[in-house]
Amino acid sequence: MVNNVKKEIELYDKMCSWLQVYLEDKYKRKNCKVVVVDCHSVNLDAVLEQYDIIKYYPQAVGLKIEIDVLGMVIWKDRAEIYFIEAKKTQLTLQNLGQLLIYCKLCNPEEAYLLSSAGLGSLNKVLNVLQRTDLLDFGSGKRIKKMKVAKWDVSRNTIDNHSMIPKM
Repeated sequence: MVNNVKKEIELYDKMCSWLQVYLEDKYKRKNCKVVVVDCHSVNLDAVLEQYDIIKYYPQAVGLKIEIDVLGMVIWKDRAEIYFIEAKKTQLTLQNLGQLLIYCKLCNPEEAYLLSSAGLGSLNKVLNVLQRTDLLDFGSGKRIKKMKVAKWDVSRNTIDNHSMIPKM
């Protein structure tokens, strides 16, 4: 049984597949197009430009944000984006901070911080100290929460028992 990967890049393809299925299920019969890409080495604004949805996220232009996995749900007159930041090491506050800044700048519909090695020091912050407020992003009436979890490499899916906040 495989416990982890040698390189982080090995996680992206399986996470793309998981997000594709998740979004297709979530948006079936919604008259939209679902696209999921591994874009870990490309700036977010370039990908949004490629799929002609940069007009909905002008704040991303010039920020040099590289999201590991990007999901896009595209309608004729709007789009929603989904982020996955992947790690092969245990999660740290630095990892959380990186994704939080991306979320505050770009306001994705959902964002995931996933590690094949587990929650690491975030376990104490989120479970013991119960600081799930650190997962908050969005503005106005709708505050969203980033989701943090262990990625199960043997099943190629999120370990739902580790998910914070619980779904």
